[in-house]
Amino acid sequence: MASPISEDLALRIGLAARALPDTDPARLIRVLGAAVGLPPTVEKLAALKVKDLRAAADGELGDIDLDALKAALAHLKGEGIVDSAPPPPLDAYTDGDMPGSIRVACASDTGDHLDGHFGAARRFLIYQVSAAECRLIDVRRVDDTGAEDRNAYRAGLIADCQVLYVASIGGPAAAKVIKLDIHPIKDAAGGSARERMVRLQETLSHQAPPWLAKVMGMAPQERIRFERTCEEDA
Repeated sequence: MASPISEDLALRIGLAARALPDTDPARLIRVLGAAVGLPPTVEKLAALKVKDLRAAADGELGDIDLDALKAALAHLKGEGIVDSAPPPPLDAYTDGDMPGSIRVACASDTGDHLDGHFGAARRFLIYQVSAAECRLIDVRRVDDTGAEDRNAYRAGLIADCQVLYVASIGGPAAAKVIKLDIHPIKDAAGGSARERMVRLQETLSHQAPPWLAKVMGMAPQERIRFERTCEEDA
């Protein structure tokens, strides 16, 4: 490399490499060199597209899941790296406080925002949600350094949740989440996680759709009744 890169760019590249399977910073820098030239700069990375990353260096990263590439590109562009807004304070909660509630994980990089890609999110905001209220009961920071299977590690981190909201999640990661009976929901628009939980409360206050009824442990008869009601209303 003709000249050293800044600490900011080194951090971006390091985080991006972590979001890609079997990829270390040296491999990613080699691909970036083919895609935008060396040394990489903020301006060059700002113009980089997923298709460029996938095609560079004779398609070295071409077999990597699209969502993982998107997550890596977001880091390369500096999105979510500077966390000027820490997560909000926790609400008091004791098991059994909220009968009929479900536990929901939101992948987050910044404050209380739902803006994290599953394979690269820095933390999961854990909400307990019922029709009457929602509480932020935990913030689980991700440290998958050394994990043999980062997707499995992340899924295990939220194994007590029934629903997961993410900005993006790839097929293999989604399979590991579903295996733990967690229902993943992509919400690319993101925004405030708290506001998303309020919308979920509104859903819970009415007859829950079949997938949510199943998550809540409703009896099959109750779920069938809901499906029939939908058919009659259609």
